[in-house]
Amino acid sequence: MLTKRKYLVEKPAPIEVLFDATAGSLRLGMNLSGRKTLLTGATGGLGRAIALALAQRGAQVTLSARKREALEQLAAELPGSGHSVLPADLAEPDAAERLAAEAAGTEILIANAGLPGAGKLDEFSPEQVKRALRVNLEAPMLMARALYPAMVDAGSGHLVFVASLSGKAASPRSSVYNATKFGLRGFALALRADLSPKGVGVSLVSPGFIREAGMFADAGAKPPPGLGTSTPEQVGAATVKAIERNKVEVTVAPIQQRIGAHIALVSPSISDKAQSGSAGQKAAEAIADGHGEAKR
Repeated sequence: MLTKRKYLVEKPAPIEVLFDATAGSLRLGMNLSGRKTLLTGATGGLGRAIALALAQRGAQVTLSARKREALEQLAAELPGSGHSVLPADLAEPDAAERLAAEAAGTEILIANAGLPGAGKLDEFSPEQVKRALRVNLEAPMLMARALYPAMVDAGSGHLVFVASLSGKAASPRSSVYNATKFGLRGFALALRADLSPKGVGVSLVSPGFIREAGMFADAGAKPPPGLGTSTPEQVGAATVKAIERNKVEVTVAPIQQRIGAHIALVSPSISDKAQSGSAGQKAAEAIADGHGEAKR
């Protein structure tokens, strides 16, 4: 049983202390000030918002994505100091292990890089399936494996996995994407159970439909009507919240999307009927067509 106690310290924010009455131990959320933080997928819309939120809290952010020039420009725009860049294409075999080795000493990992993986399964080549699995699921797992032992030795650290409501509710033309996000969610929840007793936090940040960034914005598609949207800045704030409060999962979505995702977890048959309707099919088709082969 966990009970919450808050202690105000001379830091940018209160640190939330969780007391596990059964284990008789304390687990602290981390203060971000001065922490060496690695963010993948940094130059995308969500990545930029997360980077800014981290830097505003005083983190020293190492930015990673494919293009050095874009990374260096973003690093120069962030508040604070000590930011750096490590270009990497996580779709390449062994790239995740190389990036983790270059980022040794990382205290906080935010695994945000992802490929949309939209389309029917037979529209993907075997290599495209492998790329989506590698970027969305394999890379976060391998990076966590490489980085968390040092966190355990230090008795402090945090791993954040940017998932999706697609990790709770399946949708048409998204079998590959859903598979990666369902897998990432299961991985993160189990890893948290392993690492919490060792002082290392593990959190999920699960966005729904995001305007101005993410799958729908990148595809130029509109989400189904009546479900609402959230902003990239809310995803950035959720990431900070997950770390500072040691949250299991922070969902970034209006209430109607949260309810739909919960129903999908409890009753996949009901969700299947809803997703099979014309609105769900049209939205899925728009995303798949908007991303196209080049974006997979």
